[in-house]
Amino acid sequence: MEHRQPQPDVAQRHEFGGVQRKRAKRRGILWALVLRVPELSVLIILIICGYIVMAVFSKVHATQVLSPLSMWLIIIGSFLISTVIAIIAVIAGIGGGVMFTPIMLGFTSIDSLVVRATGLVVAMFGGLISSGPFMKTKLANLRVTYFCAVPITIGALTGSVSAIYLHDALGAKGDGAVRLSLGILMLVIAYFLFTGGGKTEYPEPKFIDRFSLKLGISGSYWEESLGQVVEYHMVRALLGGILFIFLGFIGGFFGMGGGAFLTGTLNLVMLAPVKVAAASSGVLLAISDATAIWTYLTYGALISILAAPWMLGHVVGGILGAHLLIRIRAGFVRKVLILILLVSSAKLIARGLEGAFGIHIPFL
Repeated sequence: MEHRQPQPDVAQRHEFGGVQRKRAKRRGILWALVLRVPELSVLIILIICGYIVMAVFSKVHATQVLSPLSMWLIIIGSFLISTVIAIIAVIAGIGGGVMFTPIMLGFTSIDSLVVRATGLVVAMFGGLISSGPFMKTKLANLRVTYFCAVPITIGALTGSVSAIYLHDALGAKGDGAVRLSLGILMLVIAYFLFTGGGKTEYPEPKFIDRFSLKLGISGSYWEESLGQVVEYHMVRALLGGILFIFLGFIGGFFGMGGGAFLTGTLNLVMLAPVKVAAASSGVLLAISDATAIWTYLTYGALISILAAPWMLGHVVGGILGAHLLIRIRAGFVRKVLILILLVSSAKLIARGLEGAFGIHIPFL
């Protein structure tokens, strides 16, 4: 007697077909992203080749400080974490340095100047890579970036010079004071994102001042999630320019770009839509951080072996994040970011109190 295997019922076949269609759709999206962003594919290939070369040399010339396996774990781990940080940072419009610098200062013992210099490189390259897609899709307002570039550059240069001066003058206590003040600043940023998130996605001004009209900083862009063109009118350009001097100083001093405050200023003060504010913030970060990094570079605070994997990860993550920002809402990413900032701020405050005042908090 012939034995026949039981056939799946209609519901099972339908469920299996749905899974297959979803997988095919995901493969189609990834393939479309590769075709639309060929530089991303080339970059990934070059990175893989570079890591293979490093692996070969590490087998030939083993270091006495770290084993080849430890070096590999540090490099690859830094690259992967940097990529994830960049995606979250670009979508939230804050710059990767806002996440990198607090995490490194809170959970490692690396000198604060080295961390801040690397944080500026991380934020700068994230902004540089994401600027292209933002400009092509007209998410970034070109007139606003032209106007705000001057004050934020002045502030960033002043902040980086002040950071070097205080580091030399105060030493270890100054390092602890920096961690403590940065932890408090992270709490402010987390509160800023929590209170401002989601409520002003498409703000509508009641009055447009004359200076903003003369600058012509209004615009429009295609909103993928709504399926329509969104027109907006920005206001209070003069107040925004003054605030950007202060924000540039914070970014240059702490080495974190200050993208959270840039996005908030553009959105809550100048009333740009959230996506426009995030995109314009990324372009401004690239400009201001490129200025501030030279102070740390000439001082010798930038170490290439530490900065390279984080920089490459932010190049890849910046491209992916810029393209994802066009298609998704930033609400969920903003909540994840707030949680990360709260945890980092608690650790920074604990380490800052211990370094500056000798107060040890056992639980942190």
